[in-house]
Amino acid sequence: MIDSTAEASPQSALFDLHPRREPFEYGLLPIPKLIFTDGTATLATLKDKLLAKSLDNRVTAESISDVLQISLDQARLVLDTLASVLSSDSDPLLIESAGAHVHDLILFLFIQSYKRLLPRAHKDSASVADVWPSTSAFDGYLSALSPLQLVRSNSRRFMPSQADEEAHQLSYLQKHMGNILSLLVDAGEGEGEGEGEESLVLTMERFEHLEFLIQFGDKGSAGISLSQAAPFFANSDADMPAVPVPAAQVHDWLLQNISLALEHISDRLSSKDNGPPSVSDQDIAMTDACISSVKVSPSARGPCFIEGISKSSYVKHASDMKGESVKVINCHDSVIYILAPLKYATIYGCSDATIVLGAVGKAVRVEHCERVHVITAAKRICIANCRECVFFLGVNQRPLIIGDNHKLQVAPYNTFYSQLEDHMKQVGVEAAINKWDEPLTLGVVDPHDSLTHPAGVSDAQAESASRLDPDQLNNFLIPSCFEGDLGSTKDNPFSLPEAYMASQQKKHDNLMEIRQMLREAPLEDNKKREVSSALHIYFKDWLYASGNIRQLYYQHGE
Repeated sequence: MIDSTAEASPQSALFDLHPRREPFEYGLLPIPKLIFTDGTATLATLKDKLLAKSLDNRVTAESISDVLQISLDQARLVLDTLASVLSSDSDPLLIESAGAHVHDLILFLFIQSYKRLLPRAHKDSASVADVWPSTSAFDGYLSALSPLQLVRSNSRRFMPSQADEEAHQLSYLQKHMGNILSLLVDAGEGEGEGEGEESLVLTMERFEHLEFLIQFGDKGSAGISLSQAAPFFANSDADMPAVPVPAAQVHDWLLQNISLALEHISDRLSSKDNGPPSVSDQDIAMTDACISSVKVSPSARGPCFIEGISKSSYVKHASDMKGESVKVINCHDSVIYILAPLKYATIYGCSDATIVLGAVGKAVRVEHCERVHVITAAKRICIANCRECVFFLGVNQRPLIIGDNHKLQVAPYNTFYSQLEDHMKQVGVEAAINKWDEPLTLGVVDPHDSLTHPAGVSDAQAESASRLDPDQLNNFLIPSCFEGDLGSTKDNPFSLPEAYMASQQKKHDNLMEIRQMLREAPLEDNKKREVSSALHIYFKDWLYASGNIRQLYYQHGE
């Protein structure tokens, strides 16, 4: 570990340091062999082995499988997950062809020891019990996440806010930054200058790998590169490479900026919202992360929040989005349309809802949901701790299923809107590749949650998802008045598998036959009215029974 021995001037400190949320929210994999709790002891050895197998400091899935002693499928999952959370938009293409950069991979492996910030327990246990039956998949702790209860209370006080999570992530980085930097230096780089930690230096190229974990400024607006923010590398260029800097000096500068960022978060929070700590991560000192919950206003850097929607339809278009990510939280008995190109999307704590996500170029995460239909065209999706949900997918990578799930179903993508193909092109989702029916399941227990897990179940396999019966697949119609600006998409861009196509054709033929029979039936006008009335009644009953009545609710998103 690197000690802070150098002094950083106050003038060099900046107030706009932020953790990159994406690796912590979308980059954690519940694979026990990837989680190392001994600091750098094991990771330093693994780094040397990976470098020995690398070409231009990049390693393929085969090398990762060999060095980490995991299956090839899991090694490919590591590469896909890393690509989805890198700060660079161009690097994922390089990963597919040449493998991951060793130092990015090592940082990715380091944060696998991170434990997420969890909600506080619900104080009104009787009210929760009234909402969820005792046989619910969300018994015990998970009952605290009841979507119905949270909608009724109209409060997020039992959930970590964006500020909570940012403070939690910063505190983790604050505690472990010395170990992180020690994995980026080379013990031989400072030879001749001294011995031990005092000889360790950091080059600008190695320093820039920290952009995987931290950033300065608002991403997508006036953000600056990490090396330009650092006083010891500022104004460097390729023609005149910066001189390597003592690692201890870098460490001290980073700690000072993290401390200032934590103070800035704390100052933003209203004193009236101060309450008991919501941190259950024993890996972080409580005084570092006891930040009270507030709702953070959306910015170019933060996600757009859609929460507490109940018994209505809600629409967001690309012009409504303030950033490149969205979080749909605690929505119940509604239909939500997010018809926009996105990088990341989270659906959390929702029930009895249909949620349509436009095109998501990095990752979708669906967690703690019940009886939800999710329709999305995305690069990848992770499903955790859900039950009785159906996922209509156009996905380029295998759906990842983790945690305690029950009665999940997957189905091919079943809708479109006029701008869909334009949005897919913008974020890099390919219509020619759809792995909706190839789910990859990992363990029931997520080691990144700060819970005491029952003994003996850590390696239990998660319940996978079954395919939706072809006769149960119906095309989902997005009302034209919801679509906004017109585009070129006229049909579902993902081709249906043969069995589903045959079922669709059969339904179409039956409908045409019924229409023809009604037209040719020798009925008097009053009988025709009776038949029409009966059909409307049956159709209304079907709307309620199927949940499609929700599509008739309408409340345009602000």
